[in-house]
Amino acid sequence: MTNTDPNTTVDKRGPRVLRREPGVAEIKPRAHVRNRKAAERALAIGVPAALLLLWQLAHHYEWNLLGYWKIDQRFYASPYEIVTSEKLREADFWRDVWTSTRRMLIGFALGAGAGVFIGLAMGMSRLVRAALDPLLTALYTVPKLALLPLFLTIFGFDERPRVMLIAVTVFFFVWISTMAAIMAVPEGYREAAMSFGVSRWQMFRHVLLPGSLPQIFVGLRIAAGVAVLILIGVELVIPSQGGIGSLIERGRTLLIPELTYVGIALAALLGLLFTLVVRWIGRLLIPWAPEDNAPGQG
Repeated sequence: MTNTDPNTTVDKRGPRVLRREPGVAEIKPRAHVRNRKAAERALAIGVPAALLLLWQLAHHYEWNLLGYWKIDQRFYASPYEIVTSEKLREADFWRDVWTSTRRMLIGFALGAGAGVFIGLAMGMSRLVRAALDPLLTALYTVPKLALLPLFLTIFGFDERPRVMLIAVTVFFFVWISTMAAIMAVPEGYREAAMSFGVSRWQMFRHVLLPGSLPQIFVGLRIAAGVAVLILIGVELVIPSQGGIGSLIERGRTLLIPELTYVGIALAALLGLLFTLVVRWIGRLLIPWAPEDNAPGQG
């Protein structure tokens, strides 16, 4: 075909050949992975360290932040003062850590188990979904801390209302993600399995469950962080029976800012460790999950 457009220039040198030289990832894959992991670890350590350094400098020089908030050394402790505080050495905060950890693990296990079960049932059955979805959606919007007085009336003033409030909060996050994960399994997968005459249990075991597990673990990871949030909130409201929230509240009432800062740091560490555990379990159970959707991938 002849080109008749006068504004078009024809390259008479022939077709262009694009060449791509192999990069470091292809030439030395092991070294590339090792260097990448080293850079990720350096960033994971370097960013918190830089923030601590800025905190120390801001405290030492009493920086005036945002033009109206001046750091007062009488009310704000520095990282060095926290680490070297004699009051912290006298405090027995590990008992509070264990109390909070026990409450969170029990509440998370109860809420996650119920959430997965109800989510699977509603995702697989249109009738169950029609029966429960309006009620659970309405209850989901209720602030969970608003249920605490009711739980105290029902369960008393021991550990049960705290654990049950964590369980209820976790339930709703896991329920929504599980139901959505089951419903999001492509219809083609179901049709292909039905063409082989699989039973209902085989459909669940070999199609629905493997296809939904990655998204279910996303919900579990979110619920793990939310469990820590509601745990600290409950312990701040009822600080009489220990816990990290009680530790934070004692630091405030006794005017020991170091204790409050340590409690906040312990809450963050507890949430981080618990989320890592959930990620690790997810990697063991769903090694087939795509790289960008697998639990633990940022």
